[in-house]
Amino acid sequence: MKILTLSDVADKALWDYLDRSLLEGIDLVLSCGDLPAEYLSFLTCFTNAPILYVHGNHDAGYEKKPPEGCVCVEDTVYTHNGVRVLGLGGSMKYRSAPHMYTEREMARRARKLWWKLRRSKGFDILLTHAPAHGVGDQEDLPHRGFVTFTDLMDRYKPRYMVYGHVHPQYGAMDFKRERQYGETTVVNAYKRYVIEI
Repeated sequence: MKILTLSDVADKALWDYLDRSLLEGIDLVLSCGDLPAEYLSFLTCFTNAPILYVHGNHDAGYEKKPPEGCVCVEDTVYTHNGVRVLGLGGSMKYRSAPHMYTEREMARRARKLWWKLRRSKGFDILLTHAPAHGVGDQEDLPHRGFVTFTDLMDRYKPRYMVYGHVHPQYGAMDFKRERQYGETTVVNAYKRYVIEI
């Protein structure tokens, strides 16, 4: 399965110039948040692949105008052609705003999913906005990762974790598209990136 991952910055090649070749053969689209709702809605017109999304810390506007034709997978396990996607959006709470969580609040969200995770027998992709703690995150509070995500990877050993939120422009010396955490390939989906499962 060929999966297009998106996050944080609308790719001009897809939105302004519509290079349709970038959507050829794509079976699933995963959005890690902080993208204009209009961008995701636009993409639904040019692909038959489902577009799944979680919220970024700047997606408060989704409450009034969510991306049309897309599926929000927050706090659930969504299965497409046998691939199970667990969605947990948002970032570390650094001010009072929607889609921001303390570590404790994120851990509570994950605990509430125990029955869904049991019924689905785990998940193949962890779809988040924020990174996991110590796996591509940064030291400042807004870009610090969640221990909850490393705990989920330790327990369920998904094939992939896909996140956004940390941009290469932030000057992180160790910015990488992919890195390994145990049995999980951790992918920073900034702008646009393709994975296969």
